[in-house]
Amino acid sequence: MTGNAKASRFRPSRPWRDAVLYQVYPKSFADANGDGIGDIPGMVAHLDYIASLGVDAVWVSPWYASPMNDGGYDISDYRQVDPIFGTNDDAVAFIDGCHQRGLGVVMDLVANHCSIEHEWFRAALRSPAGSPERQWFYFLDGRGENGAEPPTDWISVFGGSAWTHESAVGGAGGQWYLNLFDSSQPDLNWGNPLVAEAFDEIIRFWCDLGVDGFRLDAIPAIGKTEPFGDIGFTPGQQWDAPHWPPMPFWDADGVHEVMRRWRTIGDSYDPPRHLIGEVLVGSNERLAHYVRPDELHSVFSIGVSTVTWDADALSRFITDMSNAIAPTSSWLTWTLSSHDEVRTASRYTDAAVTGLVDDELGRARSRALHMVLFALPGAACLYQGEELGLSQVTDIPDELLQDPIFLRTGDRRLSRDGCRVPMPWTRDGATLGFNDGRRSWLPQPPEWGVLSVEQQELNSTSFLRFMREVIALRQSLVATLPLAGRCEESNGILVIERGATFRCLLNAGTTSAPLPAGWRRLLSSQALDEEGLLSPNGAVWLARG
Repeated sequence: MTGNAKASRFRPSRPWRDAVLYQVYPKSFADANGDGIGDIPGMVAHLDYIASLGVDAVWVSPWYASPMNDGGYDISDYRQVDPIFGTNDDAVAFIDGCHQRGLGVVMDLVANHCSIEHEWFRAALRSPAGSPERQWFYFLDGRGENGAEPPTDWISVFGGSAWTHESAVGGAGGQWYLNLFDSSQPDLNWGNPLVAEAFDEIIRFWCDLGVDGFRLDAIPAIGKTEPFGDIGFTPGQQWDAPHWPPMPFWDADGVHEVMRRWRTIGDSYDPPRHLIGEVLVGSNERLAHYVRPDELHSVFSIGVSTVTWDADALSRFITDMSNAIAPTSSWLTWTLSSHDEVRTASRYTDAAVTGLVDDELGRARSRALHMVLFALPGAACLYQGEELGLSQVTDIPDELLQDPIFLRTGDRRLSRDGCRVPMPWTRDGATLGFNDGRRSWLPQPPEWGVLSVEQQELNSTSFLRFMREVIALRQSLVATLPLAGRCEESNGILVIERGATFRCLLNAGTTSAPLPAGWRRLLSSQALDEEGLLSPNGAVWLARG
């Protein structure tokens, strides 16, 4: 622990490898001052609710100073809370409030890029080509007549070219800068030791304020290999890093030096700070590199969001991911959704097949999948609103959409705003309790009133009450279960085994299925049918004896 560090009062009640995290997206959680945007005082006001879910820690999406071109993932000051969210004192109050309730705090750390409004980048724009200030980023001369073409054919995660001419942001040097995400998010040059030193201090700053760990955003982008050259991308080609081999701009080996550096810092605190990575790479072998003993503790497993409602596909995904981690001393942090993904209740409605969105079918399958999530070995993460069974909002007017992916591509289907609509806390009111009823930054569907926390608290069979029951049962069982498990599929039934005494069954088939003899039911996502069979779209936890 550094000399001026604040001693953390958080001591995990169970190992991080068994923890349940709850993701809060501050902009959409709760708004205390009525300006339409969620804030930290609103988060503090609902800490008892978070604790009531039975989770172990809170993952907080960025609350740093930002022009909000990408929902706070474009950072202009890493040591200051943005005024729309509150102050640094509010952040400390939130951290302390979590610790008082036995909750850890995991902060988002966005280190691949900052904002064009960060002083680092402003200094670079004011400086000539080749200057030390420009070495904080990737500035290159363009190709073609007068350098009018981008330096390479690289594409952005958010669509279009990964290069922006500096004249577009007020620069006069005539060069192009790299932005693997939005043009408002210039990539930092991690080959510059000054960048690494700056982030050492940023990490220590928040650790000293009591933060217990970091969720590391877009980690594979940090390592880049020079010199830069064309890849062979075609115009309009979409980003697909999970299926690519290592690229000079993604999953290059230099990233691991950074991970080891951060692990050393985290381990210098008491208790050690926890590091979880968002790692989307082209093979499980590459994934395992990120969780070597001196690198990350864990990585998120969000890839299930691309898996269809199919027991065999789910089994193969779970088995492949588990096998990737098995040779390491690490574990997966399983998650079905996040601020970047279509909500689980909308992902499996069969709309692609029938043309109709069946929210009740989606919620039934979401219940079942969350039972799978919490049955798997490792940690788990729950995105705000998933515990209510919220659906993806697809009818937000174009003029209200703010996601840079939509603004760059014009494709509504790619917008992430639909999973970021503010939480419904009460049955009635213009903003369903998100604030005092003035307005919210994105409109909520009126039908969300019946899905609100207030309404679901009154219903013993609600999605919320069910999720609390699942998490509570998991937390009571997890210490008794083996750290590894086995997953298989048979006749449309997904079977997860944890030792000889615990099973989770999910019925992704079309007919009801019998439960195995000699096992008793602990919990099911829906009532068994009249013959005691597991109905389609349901899941059950079983114990031997």
